[in-house]
Amino acid sequence: MSTIGLPSSTTVIKDAKTYAIDLAERVATTFVVAAGGILITADAGNIGHVTFWQGVAAAGVAAAGSLVKGILARAFGTKDSASLAKGV
Repeated sequence: MSTIGLPSSTTVIKDAKTYAIDLAERVATTFVVAAGGILITADAGNIGHVTFWQGVAAAGVAAAGSLVKGILARAFGTKDSASLAKGV
């Protein structure tokens, strides 16, 4: 019998877990940084007149963009990383 050359189930699960952790970290970090930056900036003289919920919504949009980027990075880059950088 010939083998197809598929990776073991352990490797697939490990790679999927690594990818999920990497992507979740990037999305959460993007949300926190965007929310903090908008909320701090908006309070300084009401720059742009951003309300609290508008700031949170803007951070959510940034996090969603990060999620989409991570999914595209998996499709076009390293399979176990949400980064577009090679070797991550």
